[in-house]
Order: sequence, then structure tokens, then C-alpha cells
Amino acid sequence: MLKLKIKKGDKVQVIAGADKGKKGTVLEVSPTAMKIKVEGVKVQTHYDKKDGLLKKEGFIDFSNVKLVEAKAKAAKTEKKATKKASAKAK
Repeated sequence: MLKLKIKKGDKVQVIAGADKGKKGTVLEVSPTAMKIKVEGVKVQTHYDKKDGLLKKEGFIDFSNVKLVEAKAKAAKTEKKATKKASAKAK
């Protein structure tokens, strides 16, 4: 099994398929199927007896997206920026 470089919370851009060019946040990752759910991409209509018609995101293959911004890297850079700002304030 391959280790996916895309994690939940990362920002990605679709590079292939009907939603090509769209950007969104990763909502869910399925490493065994090598598929991911991206916010606002491959929106499907789903009927539920209780709630009626719902719009839900579907899974797309992870090879059809590219990583724009990793969640972990963004958190690290924010911490560094706050440390520098607090050091300058003292």
C-alpha cells in the first residue's frame, strides 16, 4: 500500500476531470482505495428518506489533484511568525 502525501485538511487543486481547476480543502482520505473527497468537487445528489435530496461530495482519485498547501506546513509557519512577532515586541 502506498503512503499518500495528501492529508485531511490540506488545500488541493483538481488537475484532471470535469472539475479541473477547482481548489478546495480535503474532507476525507481513503488510503486503501487511493481516493479523496474535496470540498465542492464532484458534488452528487443523494436521496435520503428522512432529509430528502442532499448534495454531497464524492470521492475522486488522488492522482487527479495536486497539493497546493499542506496543513502541517501552514501551522508550522504560523507558529514561527507568532514567535518572531512576540520576540520583537519584547
